Amino acid sequence: MGNPAGVRRDFAALEARRMEAARLLREGLSQAEVARRVGVHRQSVNRWARELEQSGMRGLRQAGHTGRPAKLSPAQLRELERALKRGPEALGYQSGLWTAGRVRELIEDQTGVRYHEDHVWRILRKLGWTCQRPIGRALERDEAAIRNWKKVEWPRIKKKPAASGAPSSLSTKAD
Repeated sequence: MGNPAGVRRDFAALEARRMEAARLLREGLSQAEVARRVGVHRQSVNRWARELEQSGMRGLRQAGHTGRPAKLSPAQLRELERALKRGPEALGYQSGLWTAGRVRELIEDQTGVRYHEDHVWRILRKLGWTCQRPIGRALERDEAAIRNWKKVEWPRIKKKPAASGAPSSLSTKAD
């Protein structure tokens, strides 16, 4: 069964499913019947039944999240986002672009926590920020002149197909 790649698990729903299975097991249903009703493999119900026997309902409660704990607290993440919204110029940078290096320095200055630049993007995505590149356009760009060139000049100088009449030498049609 498992989880499709990239889909977050709903830990509360998983715990509710284990509790439902425990209730059904205590009512005396077979493990196979519990598995059918709850929608899991029989082996899962077997494992839950052993845990229920050894530790009771407490043993089926939701376990904590796995993996390394976050280095930044939710309060630190909120403060980081406020600093990001102020912009890089507020911190003395010349341009208004946030780079991974700049964000890494901001995090280290604010919290003392060091991250690799590659990990900074994960933090930014968690905050709802996306990678965007500025459009590189000249300051001297004249939009009206560009529109005129596209509408008038380009059609005038563009190659046009030969007038139809004589068949093309590439024609594959049989006469």
